[in-house]
Amino acid sequence: MQNTPLPDFSTTRLLVIGDIMLDRYWIGGTGRISPEAPVPVVKIDALDDRLGGAANVAKNLAVLGCNTSLGGVIGNDDAGETIATLLQKNNISNQLQCDDNVETITKLRVISRQQQLIRLDFEDSNASHGNALHSHYQSAIDNCDALVISDYNKGSLNQVEAIISVAKTANKPVFIDPKGSDFNRYSGATLLTPNLAEFEAAVGSCPDEASIEQRAIELLNTINIEALLITRSEKGMSLFQRDGTTTHIPTKAKEVYDVTGAGDTVIATIAAAIAAGSSMIDAVALANLAAGIVVGKLGTASVEPAELQMALNQQHNLVAGIYTESELLSLVNERRSAGDTIVMTNGCFDILHPGHIAYLQRAASMGDRLIVAVNTDDSVKALKGDSRPINPLADRMTMLAALACVDWVVSFDEETPEKLITAVLPDILIKGGDYQAQDVAGYEAVTAAGGEVIIADFIDGYSTSTTIEKIMKQ
Repeated sequence: MQNTPLPDFSTTRLLVIGDIMLDRYWIGGTGRISPEAPVPVVKIDALDDRLGGAANVAKNLAVLGCNTSLGGVIGNDDAGETIATLLQKNNISNQLQCDDNVETITKLRVISRQQQLIRLDFEDSNASHGNALHSHYQSAIDNCDALVISDYNKGSLNQVEAIISVAKTANKPVFIDPKGSDFNRYSGATLLTPNLAEFEAAVGSCPDEASIEQRAIELLNTINIEALLITRSEKGMSLFQRDGTTTHIPTKAKEVYDVTGAGDTVIATIAAAIAAGSSMIDAVALANLAAGIVVGKLGTASVEPAELQMALNQQHNLVAGIYTESELLSLVNERRSAGDTIVMTNGCFDILHPGHIAYLQRAASMGDRLIVAVNTDDSVKALKGDSRPINPLADRMTMLAALACVDWVVSFDEETPEKLITAVLPDILIKGGDYQAQDVAGYEAVTAAGGEVIIADFIDGYSTSTTIEKIMKQ
């Protein structure tokens, strides 16, 4: 029920190895069309250089507060010098190799009115300079808590198998943002984080959810990795683990300006969180929040710890309240994916009294999220007679939602909430009174799904009917 604190990233040591790039932005206004061709004329008034590729992964880690080192290859040129300067500015340990025969990869974007007009790439597409990276970074791998491999298919990781082998021998987790159609080369990694298009390039077209899951599980076993996270744009993320656990997490993006570097943010956040002691599911949930923040920024960007903490706080605050059934099911799915225990109870709650409060507090103590399902006015009349309810549904739900122990309030129109309970399938279903557990609406569905039904005693001396009778007598 409390706001979730961020992991302590300052205790972690992360090494990033991969394709190093410079993301260069030329920014200006447009006011006319060129007389030479039907294209806008951009008057450049600002220049902005940012770390890109594997260097952006490193920056994301450093901004989170991790002790970060970066390995890879740059050229002995202006772009390479700019990268070195930016690494120093961002407190990233520079372990790059400088090669006179290599051109530093540069991506130049022309931006006007927060829109990208064109991208120009400068690179030696035939460069293949990763043959000795695994031996060059042996000691760095030994001294890190986790290794992140950022593969942009530019040649630095043509011997990625050897790098993974060194890390696994040193018992270090390996997180990889993959490229290309051959994922076999990443065998033995801890986690791969392809987007859906990259995943399909490796395993074939996946026209539906069933095919995605089937091929994901096949890939896990074929290349012997512990987990596979498929990022799916507006559909969120799907995490598949070797233990058979499948977790789908809805997207958190409110407004998308630019997806540039979002994958870098995802893998950096996951690696940092796990290195700091988080579970895989918690780390992925945190990365989903981070991705939702970074796509709202223009260009290659990163996420500050304060932004992540604010998003965590807002997530907690936003989920507490009154929801429709469809909205509730989405929230339940999200919080269950993050490992929360879902508790559910139901009733009329016509006139709230101390007995109700004590009962709801006990219910809340049994898990992480408490759902209170409330009979509609017609449903109350069917149960209690035409004189009830005293308070209309909107008032009853508002009172319940205001309680600190209650997370989600939802209504149901049937005589019992069995249909709603079957849709939610809470981990714990609690009912007050002298029922037998098997007589509680929803018992069979909840227990069949592995949940528990608990009967709780009401506090003596408190009753809505008795309260109403006292009022009537007065």
